[in-house]
Amino acid sequence: MNVSRNNIASQPDNSSTSMSWQKIQAELIRRISERIWLPGELVPREIELAEEFGCARATINRAMREMANSGLLNRRRKAGTRVAINPVRKATLDIPVIRLDIESRGASYRYLLLSKEITTPPPVIANRLMLAIKTELLHLKAVHFSDDQPFVFEDRWVNPAAVPEILDVDLENKSANEWLVQNALFTSGDISFSAHNAIEEEAEILGVAAGAALFIVERLTWLGTAPITSVRLSYSPGFKMHTDL
Repeated sequence: MNVSRNNIASQPDNSSTSMSWQKIQAELIRRISERIWLPGELVPREIELAEEFGCARATINRAMREMANSGLLNRRRKAGTRVAINPVRKATLDIPVIRLDIESRGASYRYLLLSKEITTPPPVIANRLMLAIKTELLHLKAVHFSDDQPFVFEDRWVNPAAVPEILDVDLENKSANEWLVQNALFTSGDISFSAHNAIEEEAEILGVAAGAALFIVERLTWLGTAPITSVRLSYSPGFKMHTDL
């Protein structure tokens, strides 16, 4: 009987019938790191792995999706899944709660809601959210303070169709940033970082000179095909961002 290299004496202990995707992911990563699965090699199909591990196919899908997101696997529709030839380590960024970020720096936190309205967004926002121009969204502007000094200006658009509960939140006392992080599940998104010279509104709110250099974060999150929020965060001069690889 021929034995496939994928099934050589490295089988996981399947005594448990409810293996978590994390345990399965750890086993698949082991097969790659120990070169049981070689770079560029086609790996077994999800249905085959589900049978091997005695779990649902969705569990295998989750494990392999996370590995693809981290650059270990290349997944192509109808072409199967292969071990990445040149694995790319991808940075994963959590969405921070601004209040906790400020407090972790040893500073006191204060928040001020500047404006709140239901209105139609400008075309650039509607297009970014892939919504019709006349779609009404919740528009919020707020400033977060660190030791009573402006820390970041938040200009946010929220899609109430995706998170209708936010319309009942007391946003005078709890920021949309904190409420969304704690309550709004998202499945995908994108984030960009840039340098920008402060326009008049930003300069006035942050207490800096017009044209001062600001650090800008623009973020978009989705729940399936439904956009949740588009936010632009303008940080005061001197802001420093740190993350782990």
